Amino acid sequence: MLYAVIPAGGSGTRLWPLSRAGHPKFLHALTGTPLSLLQATYGRLEGLATPECTFVVTGVAHAAAVARQLPGLPEGNILVEPTPRDSCAAIGLAAAVIARRDPHAVMGAFAADQLVRDVPAFTDTLQRAIQGAEDGLLMTIGITPTHPETGYGYLHVGERVGAGDVCKVAEFAEKPAIDVAQRYLDSGEYLWNAGMFVWRVDVFLDELARQQPALHDGLRRIAEAWDTRDREEVLAEIWPGLTKISVDFGVMEGAGRAGLVGTIPGNFGWNDVGDFHTLGELLETDTAGNVVVELDPSAPAKPTVLMQDAERVVVVPRAGRLVAAVGVSDLIIVDTPDALLVCPRARAQDVKKLVDSLKERGSSELL
Repeated sequence: MLYAVIPAGGSGTRLWPLSRAGHPKFLHALTGTPLSLLQATYGRLEGLATPECTFVVTGVAHAAAVARQLPGLPEGNILVEPTPRDSCAAIGLAAAVIARRDPHAVMGAFAADQLVRDVPAFTDTLQRAIQGAEDGLLMTIGITPTHPETGYGYLHVGERVGAGDVCKVAEFAEKPAIDVAQRYLDSGEYLWNAGMFVWRVDVFLDELARQQPALHDGLRRIAEAWDTRDREEVLAEIWPGLTKISVDFGVMEGAGRAGLVGTIPGNFGWNDVGDFHTLGELLETDTAGNVVVELDPSAPAKPTVLMQDAERVVVVPRAGRLVAAVGVSDLIIVDTPDALLVCPRARAQDVKKLVDSLKERGSSELL
């Protein structure tokens, strides 16, 4: 049996002004179907984990929306963080709660905002990762790279474990420069780090205790109170003081140096839908390479987009008015009721800098 955990946090700043703090990208339908990214993540795990064994970790602002989008998920399986404390606290909370119910359970963590095209291949890869986890490794699913991508972290694949295709992770590598990314690709020794994890909860919590003892102790105390009337009081006392760190930095990199991390390659049409240029690559285009991102393809009334002599333009119409583009190419146009974004597709990653500028200006109403 697999316990599936879906961390649903972050505001998707590279997809601003569509993705906002109050309605982040995982709640949007972005990939040509009526399903949000969260709903699609939940759906592809249904064959591996029952609703009773599926948990979503999310913030106070998003808990109601998560419940609406996932009506089959038991209410008690939505674990609500009082404030963001990064992925190690979020995933660690789920692991600690699950361990109280099933001390040796195998748990998988899968971000709510990623795209998987080939679900059967994903399922097969995950089943092989579960075997590695049952054998005591902290497993991370690597993605076979198709090009020298600078926006992803990488896994340096080490020695093979046993007779299967599980290998140790020799090193976690940060997002590289383009020449380094090309070298990684040419070597055949690196996988993209998809941030998908599978492990036994006891193995993970032991490693968390070794590397982050204060965080482990706090999460253990919260988990002990989780199903009691003292939950809110204990959360309010302990949660704000928990170490704010990602699970990669907090546990996985150190565990990798200790030889405790395994990986297997996956090839199932994965993408983290990180920016508008990526959406333009993923979705169906017209003959000129233009893409209109339908937020709800099932809706009867759709905004109008008119393009003439335009090529490779990505349009996200949200304001309900005509968006017209003439004689332009390689642009992103995102039209929302209170903000309009226009930028070259090559600068899609820099949208995050606009969000940082808005924060500095105190323009919280636009975030």
